[in-house]
Amino acid sequence: MLAVTMATAKIGPEDIKQLDSTLTPLGAERAANKDGTIPAWSGKWLGAPAGVSYKAGERYPDPYADEKPLFVITAQNMAQYDKHLTEGLKALFHKYPDTFKLPVYPTHRDFRYDDGTYKAIRTYAPQVEMLGDGNGVRNSPPTLPYPIPKTGLELLWNLRFASAIESERAVYDQAVVYADGKIAWGKVKYEIWSPKDSQNFDAKGALNSRAFYRMYTELPLRDRGSIFTGFSLYDSAEPDTNRTWSYNPGTRRVRQAPEFGYDQPFGPGGFRTVDDDHFFNGSPERYDWKIVGKRELYVPYNNYHASSPSIKYKDLLTKGHADPAQMRYELHRVWVLEAALKQGFRHQYAKRVIYIDEDSWYGVLADNYDSRGQLWRTNIQANVYAYDARRFYPTAVFFHDLNSGAYLADRLTNEGQPPRLNSDPKFVEAYFAPDALRGAGN
Repeated sequence: MLAVTMATAKIGPEDIKQLDSTLTPLGAERAANKDGTIPAWSGKWLGAPAGVSYKAGERYPDPYADEKPLFVITAQNMAQYDKHLTEGLKALFHKYPDTFKLPVYPTHRDFRYDDGTYKAIRTYAPQVEMLGDGNGVRNSPPTLPYPIPKTGLELLWNLRFASAIESERAVYDQAVVYADGKIAWGKVKYEIWSPKDSQNFDAKGALNSRAFYRMYTELPLRDRGSIFTGFSLYDSAEPDTNRTWSYNPGTRRVRQAPEFGYDQPFGPGGFRTVDDDHFFNGSPERYDWKIVGKRELYVPYNNYHASSPSIKYKDLLTKGHADPAQMRYELHRVWVLEAALKQGFRHQYAKRVIYIDEDSWYGVLADNYDSRGQLWRTNIQANVYAYDARRFYPTAVFFHDLNSGAYLADRLTNEGQPPRLNSDPKFVEAYFAPDALRGAGN
């Protein structure tokens, strides 16, 4: 099958030089903003910060634990900060005027990635080829294919590759908090493997175009024992790049799941879609993508405290939204990526707006609109810098349904064990094969 290459402008030597001057090695602006409320990038810490005691497998200590909020945005004073707020955050202020707040802390840009990651970007970014209608990329570095994105599809691929941690093992609690405060629980075991070694990266390696996943459901009880496994294929021109198999404990049968993707409801309550993962994870074929620009926004950042075991779920998961006192927001420059549903295609979301942090390329906020053009769901994704993986990592994520007043809290670990990133034992490809599911379901 031929892989059709899109005609896109390749990054050149002059672009690469910017990564050592006006831009950081990941393509963010090095300089502070005009009034100094966003500092210049320092990149002074690789791994655990100086003076912070940390061992692999432990929770990440908060390097900013002693800081207090500079101010708190409320429904009563939000007009003062309007230019730094997304439509989704404004909607939450309007819907929950007495309880929703944004505690704003000093902004930090202190962490960097390893030298192998930076070298791979400089080496391979000029060679990246986009395939099909933007469905795949070839010759991409493991973290960032387009350090200077010029199109919406290029920015989208940066978002998709931002999560390129080699391996992740975690048990995540999930909770749907309904408008009356009642909670429906979920629990899943995630195992994810992206076999890309940033220290010795070879874009033509046999497995570098794939990301493997295996998910075991523990709650709700009716789904206990269900397993999904498979992989995403990144260098295909075809739109359907997910290969997924499911195991049903009732029938003890393994079947391919070609319908797994796009806007299929996913998780307890169906308050998110399969492609809501990391705010977008899947084929881009159903949307027209464009870069709206960059903005300075208050976004969740350095949210170490929100995942602390000292915070119990009964306190964190308040009606309408997570307890604002446990969250941390900072002012950062973000890319604004907009997706409009193409004529003749179907999806629950007619428009999506994703806000992408310039320093990590992670999505931090997202607004999803229905077919009437009304804001329907707004999402908040917390993050930390993971000292073991030496890159940013998403923690708790909240999917708010503005119509029903309910929200889904996902990737919670406060009352469980912290995730294990890039740990032993190492994964192998056979572990994610469909034949491995039967034994796993016993």
